[in-house]
Parts: sequence; structure tokens; C-alpha cells
Amino acid sequence: MGQPEPRLVIFDCDGVLVDSEPISLSVMREVLAEQGCHLTEAQGYEQLLGRSITTIARTLQDEQDITLNDAHLEEMRKRLYARFRAELSPIEHVAGAIDAIDCPVCVASSSQPDRIRTSLQITGLYQKFSPNIFSSSMVSRGKPAPDLFLYAAEEMGVDPKDCVVIEDSPAGIKAAQSAGMRVIAFVGGGHAAPARLREQAEVLVPNGVVETMSDLVATLNSIR
Repeated sequence: MGQPEPRLVIFDCDGVLVDSEPISLSVMREVLAEQGCHLTEAQGYEQLLGRSITTIARTLQDEQDITLNDAHLEEMRKRLYARFRAELSPIEHVAGAIDAIDCPVCVASSSQPDRIRTSLQITGLYQKFSPNIFSSSMVSRGKPAPDLFLYAAEEMGVDPKDCVVIEDSPAGIKAAQSAGMRVIAFVGGGHAAPARLREQAEVLVPNGVVETMSDLVATLNSIR
């Protein structure tokens, strides 16, 4: 017996809708270096990708005794938004893919609500999702816990088994699987090669893998 037809497609934001991860990592590494924490690009992607700033701050405190206070976070936000306004672009072909999906869509991201909103507005995608935009700040545990995806499904009135998540990070893929949802790994963002996304995604055995958003609808149809 086949899987049920998707009744909701849940998109991660960073690295799936907007090509933000190289910019975000650059800013985060810059601020952390000023606090004495020097991460290589590979270490940054391995330790930070797909996680909320709250989770990252807690991990840095626990594992490296580095504290990110409110001033650090505000400085990171200020630099990030300036870079976004100058450089941020949507993932290629994603607008057409969203328009071609024949069921409701929403966003569920580890980022704060204002960052999600700003990213989508800069890239012209905001109206495709508003008001169905959910942040890890709305739940007690961020990815890789399933809480955010379960919250989004509940708010949208859809059973988790009828949801398909589009994710780029190992943390996000694990969160979707823990939520009992199908998941398609997107491995075509600007960070895909340095983060070894395809290799890391395939180990987790998602329901599908796409390198370009022009293949997303066909992949969604193939996992029904």
C-alpha cells in the first residue's frame, strides 16, 4: 500500500528557500572568532548548520565555555541583516516549485521570526507563505527534536503522516523523521559542497534527494 498523498509541504527556510547559509556561517564565525572561538568552515557547517541560535549558544557554553550574551547576538543580527540586504537571493527555481505544489505549504525554521520574515521579504517569497510561518522560538526544543514540525502540522490541521518536509540539514532531516513525516533532502544550496550535504543526507535515508528545485514536484509525486 502506497504512502498517503501529501496534504502539507513544510519548507525549512535557510538553505532551502533562501541561499543564506554561506552568509550566516561567515557572520557567525566572525563573531565567534572575536570571542576566542575559531572554527573552520567545515567545523562551522558540522556544528552549526540547521540549529537555532539558542541551541548553538547552549552548545558553545557547555562544550567550549564560550558565552554569547545579548550584545553578541545583537551584533551578529546587525551584521547578518546588512549582509542579507546586500547579498541574499532565493534558491534558484524555488518560486516556481512552490507555485506548482497542489497542496498547502508552510515554513518551519530554526531562525527567529524576524529573520525568517526579513529573509522571505528580501527574496520575494513572503507572500507565498504568510501567515503560515513557524519558528523554533514557538516550541521548547529546536531541531533535531521534532517539536517544531509537529507544531506546524498541528497549527495547519494536518496529521504528521500526511506531511512532507523539505530540509537541507542533518538536524532538520532527523527532526522530520522523528515527527513521523516524510522528508526530502535538498542538497543544492550554496553551502552544499563545503557542508557535504549529499553525503550527510544520504546516510539518514530520506524519502528523496533533490539538487535543484526544478525537480521538487516530480520528487514529491514519486514518494506518494
